Amino acid sequence: MEKVLILSGSKSDDEIAKQVMGALDAFGVPHRHEVASAHRNPEKVEKLVRESSASVFVCIAGLSAALPGFVASKTPKPVIGVPVSAALGGLDSLLSIAQMPSNVPVACVGIGMGKNAAILAVEILALSDPELAKKLADFKEKLKA
Repeated sequence: MEKVLILSGSKSDDEIAKQVMGALDAFGVPHRHEVASAHRNPEKVEKLVRESSASVFVCIAGLSAALPGFVASKTPKPVIGVPVSAALGGLDSLLSIAQMPSNVPVACVGIGMGKNAAILAVEILALSDPELAKKLADFKEKLKA
């Protein structure tokens, strides 16, 4: 039963998905990764979101980067967008994710920053998980060294 569902818009986003999964593994957070495009197979995306046990969604998307916003429109749970440098140095994706309409928030990390998306997901989950909060505090303490 995943706590984080990672969705990427295409197979070409696998390297960023691996960053997310590696960081979640380091914290022991159960997760699942699926490839599904908001444009090419929106029904699959909608079904994945609806049936997921995840508390947080991480969506990796380039170009128009519609995936995070589409997922946010289908769930009240937190959505974190990871823009991909597919064109224009990723600026198009970054702006598409960051400039969501009112009442449809999506958190946005830096271009290609899958690890930051994972850590943000851990921070969200740690709010209701004392064991994970301890792991996160230990991790942040090590960053000081």
